Amino acid sequence: MKRLIKNGTVVSAEGAFQADLLIHDGCISAVGQDLAVDGAEVIDAAGCYVLPGGIDVHTHFNIDVGIARSCDDFFSGTRAAACGGTTTIIDHMGFGPAGCSLHHQLAVYHRAAAGQAVIDYSFHSVIQHVDEQILEEMLALVKDEGISSFKFYLTYGYKLNDTDALRALTRLGQIGALTTVHPENDAAIAARRTQLLAAGHGAPINHARSRPLECEAEAIARMVNLARLAGDAPLYIVHLSNGLGLDYLRLARVANQPVWVETCPQYLLLDESNYLREDGLKYILSPPLRLRSELEKLWGGLIDGSIDTVATDHCTFPYQQRQQMAQNDFSRCPNGLPGVENRMALLFSEGVMRERISVSRYVDLTSTMPAKLFGLWPRKGNLAVGADADIVIIDPRRSHTLRHSDMHDNADYSPYEGMSCQGTLVTTLSRGKVVAHEGQFTGAAGAGQFLARKPFDLALVQHGPFNSTTGV
Repeated sequence: MKRLIKNGTVVSAEGAFQADLLIHDGCISAVGQDLAVDGAEVIDAAGCYVLPGGIDVHTHFNIDVGIARSCDDFFSGTRAAACGGTTTIIDHMGFGPAGCSLHHQLAVYHRAAAGQAVIDYSFHSVIQHVDEQILEEMLALVKDEGISSFKFYLTYGYKLNDTDALRALTRLGQIGALTTVHPENDAAIAARRTQLLAAGHGAPINHARSRPLECEAEAIARMVNLARLAGDAPLYIVHLSNGLGLDYLRLARVANQPVWVETCPQYLLLDESNYLREDGLKYILSPPLRLRSELEKLWGGLIDGSIDTVATDHCTFPYQQRQQMAQNDFSRCPNGLPGVENRMALLFSEGVMRERISVSRYVDLTSTMPAKLFGLWPRKGNLAVGADADIVIIDPRRSHTLRHSDMHDNADYSPYEGMSCQGTLVTTLSRGKVVAHEGQFTGAAGAGQFLARKPFDLALVQHGPFNSTTGV
């Protein structure tokens, strides 16, 4: 079937122009003005932006965190993503049994996603211990399985110590893989949490007080230095929440170190005052929400180019479950927020429509740079001939209010309830098929394909010279 998107403003990371798009066999087959094709279904995008579909490189679907399992599986999670203009996700695997191989969790996640995902997907491998077998197995995942990014944690039960982090960084840098890190200083957090709980301070605000921004920033600086010692191993910092950590990352950029940075809508729009609400348990995640003064520092990073991507870290545990588990002890609350359906709309409204960033910068943050960093370019993240017809159409003239009752995840709340968004996502296409239109899901379980990704390619994403004053 052929589809023709006419009269829209086509946007890439480099610019915007008036053009029509012809879609055939799931791919973009022509880009030009005044295209006319007999028998094609026409989608009129007059007055709208026509953008590459969003790529969310940080989700947690169907994850077992030990004390609970997230309520969104690969069907409900990708359904919500599609309705929010995201056409590809890369999910961070959860931990497996102690001592398990890398292939163990890959097999678990393939079983969970196959026949369920409604849009295309891939996985980041997770490193929960390091030995010679794991180091050797990494190469097989890159070469044979199409897994070219690996994550480890500096906190939680399977945290890596500095010795193992350095070994992992070195090996991944050698085999064409990108290391992604959850950076928090576990020892400092554990000490503060123990002190707070011993003093009877179990309310949600103490979750933030137990994990101050210095704990995150210190771990970022440590990983930057270890990556340098590992031969300038490529490093990707997930869910940045504060300006001090961003300053450390800017210093790495000044030194031309291959480091990239992700933040999330919650750190751009929400602050720690949410923990003082009666329903403050809804907002527990790690790193926690910060003081409002940190939000503008992150917006500065989006504006000056020192933050590279915006993902969601979507990880859902119902509010009712949080209440039952946590009671008066924040440490018993499973961590994570929903948001995969809201990323594209929120960043468009707060970034593009408020003139903080251009629409091309928006495309780079939400689609193009994620595709290049994680081995999906040029198939994903652009609207050139030959690329997959993953497309989102946004009408900047329309506005809407976020209500969880209109959303498509399995959570029982939205952290963005009641927020007004300027700009409405009209239609989402995944490989040329309409999977969401006017807020309604029109896709099907199992339509999504697993994406075997290419090895990390520094040439695609190498930063130019960076001025620490201007950000240019």
